[in-house]
Amino acid sequence: MAYFVTGATGFIGRHLVEELLRNRTGDVYVLVRESSQDRLASLIASWPDGAARVHPVLGDLGEPKLGVDEAWIAEHRRKIDHFFHLAAIYDMTADDERNEKLNVEGTRHAVDLANALEAGILHHTSSVAAAGAHRGLFREDMFDEGQKLPSPYHRTKFESEKIAREDSTVPFRVYRPAVVVGHSQTGVMDKVDGPYYFFKAIQKIRGWLPEWAPLIGPELGWTNIVPVDYVAKAMDHIAHEDGLDGQAFHLAHPKGQRSGDILNTFARAGHAPHMAMRIDKKLIDMLPKGTLSMVMKLPALKGVRDSILKDFGIPPEVVEHVGLSCQFDTRDTERALAGSDIAVPELDSYATKLWDYWERTLDPDLYKDRSFEHAVNGKTVVITGASSGIGLSAAMKIAKAGGIPILVARSMDKLEAARDEIVRAGGTAYAYSADLSALDSIDELVEKILADHLSVDMLVNNAGRSIRRSIALSQDRFHDFERTVQLNYLGTIKLTMGLLPHMRERKFGHIVNVSSIGVQTSPPRFSAYVASKAALDAWTRVASSEVIGDNITFTTIHMPLVRTPMIAPTKIYDSFPTISPDEAGDIICEAIRAKPKQINTRLGTFGEVLYAVAPKAVDQILHMAYKVFPDSAAAKGESDPSEKASVEQIAMANIMRGVHW
Repeated sequence: MAYFVTGATGFIGRHLVEELLRNRTGDVYVLVRESSQDRLASLIASWPDGAARVHPVLGDLGEPKLGVDEAWIAEHRRKIDHFFHLAAIYDMTADDERNEKLNVEGTRHAVDLANALEAGILHHTSSVAAAGAHRGLFREDMFDEGQKLPSPYHRTKFESEKIAREDSTVPFRVYRPAVVVGHSQTGVMDKVDGPYYFFKAIQKIRGWLPEWAPLIGPELGWTNIVPVDYVAKAMDHIAHEDGLDGQAFHLAHPKGQRSGDILNTFARAGHAPHMAMRIDKKLIDMLPKGTLSMVMKLPALKGVRDSILKDFGIPPEVVEHVGLSCQFDTRDTERALAGSDIAVPELDSYATKLWDYWERTLDPDLYKDRSFEHAVNGKTVVITGASSGIGLSAAMKIAKAGGIPILVARSMDKLEAARDEIVRAGGTAYAYSADLSALDSIDELVEKILADHLSVDMLVNNAGRSIRRSIALSQDRFHDFERTVQLNYLGTIKLTMGLLPHMRERKFGHIVNVSSIGVQTSPPRFSAYVASKAALDAWTRVASSEVIGDNITFTTIHMPLVRTPMIAPTKIYDSFPTISPDEAGDIICEAIRAKPKQINTRLGTFGEVLYAVAPKAVDQILHMAYKVFPDSAAAKGESDPSEKASVEQIAMANIMRGVHW
């Protein structure tokens, strides 16, 4: 017995070859491209008796007769008992041209080779996709029923099966696998495909909610999945049964499965919440024909949909074809397998193996470079307030990672010293003096930066002014509010808006705004400072929704109390728990690396939640703090060298670490 196999290095193909080697005798000839010989060699080494019985045949799917040498064809004419054609592209996201080349032309070339070899039987691997959008039961003896073929993949699987049926001069058999997933015993799968596209969404939901949380989700219709080991075993067995030529076999679950049931099964396998209630797709189907597709073509809704799908790693093409319009009869397959122990296992029995293998091996996040160096290397980052403290710390870390910090502050002497320090450490940096509270100065700064540099990739709005003074002491100091708003809000958005057109043109940009935990906790005596930062937060929320389509993102850092010269006049802070400028610089670097929407402390988040739930109670708590932490001597325009924190103040500051009291 001799076999010829195309696609032997593919997912189904390599399992089929293993079955042939395990259950049959004789040689197995496998088509291999020159570039895939190393991959085949490693498989041969892993197959039972592979080195002695598996023989590579150089060729290519895109060449006539698969590019196999005419002398080899002549030598093996009438000596190949079974010709298995599995080589194809199984990808719903592939374009029409690629599907046509590999599925249609590849099959034509394979059939020509099988004919030239006068092979015993041509075994063509088709797909249930050949049924297209047929409605109702699709039997194994059905093929050309006038069904719609909604994608390039569906169309080319239909056309390739037609070629095998009509152009073959040797006996043929057709196998139509359903959606093939990993091995039911090992979980092994070669790529993210089919239901695996939804695993990332399940994983993310697991991170957001406890396992017991009930969910409401869509029922996307019927589908049908089978493990690869069942497909390979069934093909091997049916190929060697007598009297089955000219037939097609659905290698599918005999009853089919609801997509919602499958997603829930995988959710349980991944210890994630599952859908306690599902909205039937039939409710959507009741809409006038074409209504939903027309609505989803609206740019705004399409953008929302694509953004959500991208976050979950789900290609839009996959969503459109999750639900099958028909179910598949498997009676011929069951009759052919009668007497063997080959049957489709229930998903519940192997879903955990599939999930574990995906999470350990296929999860795309395992292969992402999540390093700060990857995020910033070669990127130009404008940093305000960069001559000292937090800004300088962040700039040095950025330069060390291969980024190019553009240092901005008022004092050129300090900026040049900071730049020189970075250069001595082996980095690159540039310094620009500007008064960020003067709008004309910001215009000049933006013009000069864009003239000097090809690109600005990121902006860190770190410069700011803080004033700790009660309303009672601010009656005659309205300029406190004007100055904080001018720098913390107006100057910051002026600079951001100056760089936004450049970022929008390049379709890339990330902006980090250093806000304050005070915006979340509203501590007394910081009305001027907190209001200016809150205004920046509000502007950012609005602006981010407008520019997200240009691939421009924002991160707001609600920074806890940092030990910088800005807090030095308030002497009680000498005894308060704070983070260092270096630690604050790390937070900025994390904002650049991960690009989250916000970076908060737990206390800050708790403050926001508590105020939303019980605002009057929060007022009382903060009023108590107002009494515990009086105005400093500096706030009164005085100097008191003996001023220091009381035991009560230190205790409260430690309980509510990071808050500006």
